[in-house]
Amino acid sequence: MLRLEKNAHCRIFNTPKTTPFPGIARCTLSSARRVPTMRSIFSTAAANADFKRNTLRLLLITDAWFPQVNGVVRTLSTTTERLKALGHDVEVLAPERFHNLPCPTYPEIRLALCTPARIGRIIREVAPDAIHIATEGPLGLCARWWLSRRSIGFTTSFHTLFPQYLNVRFRIPERWTFKAVRRFHDAATATMYSTPTLRAMLEAEDFRNLVRWVRGVDTELFCPGTAATLELPRPIQLYVGRIAVEKTLGDFLSLDTPGSKVIIGDGPQRKELTRRFPQVHFLGTKFAEELVAHYRAADVFVFPSRTDTLGLVMLEAMACGIPVAAFPVHGPLDVVGDSAAGILNDNLAVAIEQAIGIDPQICRQRALEHSWDQSVQEFYNNLVPTNLHEVQGETA
Repeated sequence: MLRLEKNAHCRIFNTPKTTPFPGIARCTLSSARRVPTMRSIFSTAAANADFKRNTLRLLLITDAWFPQVNGVVRTLSTTTERLKALGHDVEVLAPERFHNLPCPTYPEIRLALCTPARIGRIIREVAPDAIHIATEGPLGLCARWWLSRRSIGFTTSFHTLFPQYLNVRFRIPERWTFKAVRRFHDAATATMYSTPTLRAMLEAEDFRNLVRWVRGVDTELFCPGTAATLELPRPIQLYVGRIAVEKTLGDFLSLDTPGSKVIIGDGPQRKELTRRFPQVHFLGTKFAEELVAHYRAADVFVFPSRTDTLGLVMLEAMACGIPVAAFPVHGPLDVVGDSAAGILNDNLAVAIEQAIGIDPQICRQRALEHSWDQSVQEFYNNLVPTNLHEVQGETA
């Protein structure tokens, strides 16, 4: 397998630098159409050797970025940092670059006020070797439109089950949203998915050109160690993540289980749930070592969501030696599975009771199977070359 090289930078959008594209390994597709990856284009040994001596300039286009706090942002930011450490130049095009507005019901999510023409001008200025569109928001939609009209290659990734989210929040039929999301991703040369369960779901909805991009967890940061001091009755049942209706936190907080329920995070449903469940301890958002210390203080990590494509927080908890209790749905089925690092049960109270006391080493070992090195390598290998030189003479 091709290994990434070391020596360069990663910057936010407007830092200029031009670098050629290295050779990249071929992707395996779920459909008959072959993705023109770098290895298939630069197939000779001499060409590959030449390109491997240089670094990659990637343009990452995402509507999900700081100051948002969620699994998508953590995945994208960590991937960006790891590519930087390996010598590659990553330009991030995020809402902060534009005038933006708060998303209705999610004010922490900013919606960029942009046009395809402006996105196109930025793409020409950056002149990336590869383009990845991570989200289906305003930036992603404008970039997709501009690139598709010019037959410029790009990749996308599927992070969020918008069909289920919109069904939960607004009763919009899932098939309507799946149709729109599928059309968005069909324009990409390849669409990255994170788990076998998600791939099966996407294939059932006729998504094409699917390639795997596994997720990783920072097992050096998230590890057993000194726990936060929480003077609360045991067992401590912890949830970390966005506090929103699609996370179905009420299914957890309404349970009559012994001990204490602790919630770390924020979101549009926090005020409502604080009012409904005054006995629950809402501690706000935590970061870095403080977050890790609170993971370590728990007896069980509870993940009540039925709409997550993965659930990175489960990996973080297991990396700290904390077992997981969840429903047997996509996300937990892939993260926990039959690893014995947690309990999946349609009765969440039973899952919590049975998960408490699982050997921390079993949990830690499961998390160690999810390497960031492998994750970044797969992302890198999935990228496809742009052909911007063929359209430089066009107008936006």
